Amino acid sequence: MADVEKIEAPEAPVSPDATSLDEAQLDSKTQEEKKNKYFGGDKFRWYVIQAFSGFEQRVALTLQERIKIHHMEDYFGEILVPKEKVKEIKDGKKRESERKFFPGYVLVNMRMTSESWQLVKHTDRVLGFIGGTSEKPLPITEAEANKILDRLKETEDSPRPKTMFEVGEHVRAIEGAFKDFVGTVEKVDYEKNRLTVSIAIFGRATPVELDFTQVEKDI
Repeated sequence: MADVEKIEAPEAPVSPDATSLDEAQLDSKTQEEKKNKYFGGDKFRWYVIQAFSGFEQRVALTLQERIKIHHMEDYFGEILVPKEKVKEIKDGKKRESERKFFPGYVLVNMRMTSESWQLVKHTDRVLGFIGGTSEKPLPITEAEANKILDRLKETEDSPRPKTMFEVGEHVRAIEGAFKDFVGTVEKVDYEKNRLTVSIAIFGRATPVELDFTQVEKDI
C-alpha cells in the first residue's frame, strides 16, 4: 500500500493592515492606562474645583447632570458645596440660615482619569482645579477632607453664630436676666456658642456666661 503524503494547508497570510491595527489598538490602550495612572488611577480622592462666585450650586448640579449624560457615575462620588448653618437674632427673633464657608469652591469626590478630568474641566462656569497644575490636578489630603466634612456635620448638629465675637469688644445683653446690660467680652467658646462677659453689677465687674443669641454687639 502506497504511503499517502500528508499535505498541510498553508497558513493564511496575515494582513499587514490587520497587524498594524492590532498594534495601534494595543498601543492606544497602553497609552490610556499610562495616562490614567498619571492622573491618579482608580482611587477616589477629594478634589477642589473653583467656580464662578455665586454659581457654586449651579456648577454642582450641572456637573451631576453631565455625569449622568456621559454615563460616568463610576468615576464620581459626592459633590459638595460646603455650607454651614448659622443663627442670628433679627428684629428680636432667632433665625437660622445657611452660608458658604468656602465661597467660590466646590468639593468633588472622584477617580481622576483623563476622561473625568475633561468632564469637570469643560463644565460651564468651572474655572479649574485648585492644587497641582492645570494639566495634573492634585487632591487635598485626607486630613483636609476630614476637617471639612467634620465641620459640615458639626454645623448640621449645632448652627454657628452668624456674628463672630472677639475678646475685648463690648456687647449688650438683649434677653435674659441681664437684658440691656453692656459688658466686655472676656472669653469666646465657639464649640458651645457661649461668651463670658464681664458686666458691672452693683459697681463690681462680674463674669457672666451668655449664649451667642442672647447678645449683640454694642456699637
